[in-house]
Amino acid sequence: MNILVCLSAVPDTTTKITFTDNDTKFNTDGVQFIINPYDELALTKALEITEANGGEVTVISVGEASIDPVIRKALAIGAHKAVRIDTAAKDGMHVAQSIKQAIEGQSYDLILTGRESIDYNGGQVAGLLSELMDMSLVNVVTSIEIDGSSVTAVRDIDGGRETVSASMPCVLSAQKELCEPRIPNMRGIMQARTKPLEVVAPSGDYTQTDYVGYELPPAKEGVKLIDAANAEELIDLLRSEKKLL
Repeated sequence: MNILVCLSAVPDTTTKITFTDNDTKFNTDGVQFIINPYDELALTKALEITEANGGEVTVISVGEASIDPVIRKALAIGAHKAVRIDTAAKDGMHVAQSIKQAIEGQSYDLILTGRESIDYNGGQVAGLLSELMDMSLVNVVTSIEIDGSSVTAVRDIDGGRETVSASMPCVLSAQKELCEPRIPNMRGIMQARTKPLEVVAPSGDYTQTDYVGYELPPAKEGVKLIDAANAEELIDLLRSEKKLL
């Protein structure tokens, strides 16, 4: 079983977000980057599958040298080897096309991604990659079972869940509840230092979007505390100030 896991490096959720160049660029100074949590689920599930069926897990990411520590963490968690495409990730198509070109001529039984990255929340790469690779896609999966060359997956849909099957090779994107993410132990951290991390040059610029500007959400307003016995005042505030009634 040969599995490719697509990783994205995203800002830690506690990071204070700022912008530069008249709010046209994300300011990365002082930002702590982590493995995208949904991608971490994909990695853990890939490791579980190979432990049960044999095989190898390769992680691949689009980014510059600054994300190497994030990739090394994936190796510490258990991935066997890693590939970094040496260009800044610009949009979903750029990432998907870059990955496709980097793995041209290689054979993978499964390609796993997260359902979306927690920074831009695009949710595009899995679908774009499946189309570019001419593979079936099962999106937002919460369970994966392997039977020979077939995959049975449970996926989220509006109002419920459905069980679908697909033939390998195929692309699956990880949703919450797929598994419990693994934490690297000391042995894994030591082994990660010697595992291969191949850096490949990008084959082109496939960017199809431009970021015109960024803005922060409005600051939270102060909280008004209403005495529990004074329901009339609360109703009046909701009606007159918030226009909710």
